[in-house]
Amino acid sequence: MRKQTKVLTGLLAGAALGALAAWLISSAKGDNLKEKVSDCICDLLNSSKDKFAKTLSNNKNEAKKTDV
Repeated sequence: MRKQTKVLTGLLAGAALGALAAWLISSAKGDNLKEKVSDCICDLLNSSKDKFAKTLSNNKNEAKKTDV
């Protein structure tokens, strides 16, 4: 992936997370807001962990292919 593509992807991801946070904050109050934000963050972390593990596995497989 080119450096510019990585930067653009990071900016878009940041904008999406910012929009999501703003939406959650503006649409709920009190404890309900805390619960929604907590659930959303947990979901994002779990998703990130899964994607990271998959990417790591793919990279290891590619490294093995190039070593042979």
